[in-house]
Amino acid sequence: MRRNTRQRDAVAAALAHSAGFVSAQTLHGRLKAEGDTLGLATVYRNLASLVEDDRADVLASPEGENLYRACSSSGHHHHLICRVCGKTVEIEADAVEEWAQAVASTHGFTDAHHVVDVFGNCASCA
Repeated sequence: MRRNTRQRDAVAAALAHSAGFVSAQTLHGRLKAEGDTLGLATVYRNLASLVEDDRADVLASPEGENLYRACSSSGHHHHLICRVCGKTVEIEADAVEEWAQAVASTHGFTDAHHVVDVFGNCASCA
């Protein structure tokens, strides 16, 4: 675990106050609008460290952009994400875990890791 700095605390607080997933650029814009002088590279660096410390989730949007949110679960998990409003639900996916390990093993891979996020429209947006 890294030591907390003013910059890391500012990024973590801004992320915690964001609804759903947010891009580093959007988070940087919010911090700047609030008068913070953090650079965009510092925001990216601190988001990456929050992800490494399991304090934030990261996923690639359908467009390929990394999006972040404060993590409410520790350890490996998956998400259902609404394409319209960004509502996110953390889900357990035991069948996915078993499938990923089986496929990796079949092809001679070890220490396999995966990312599964399911995008759709939530009931409110459908």
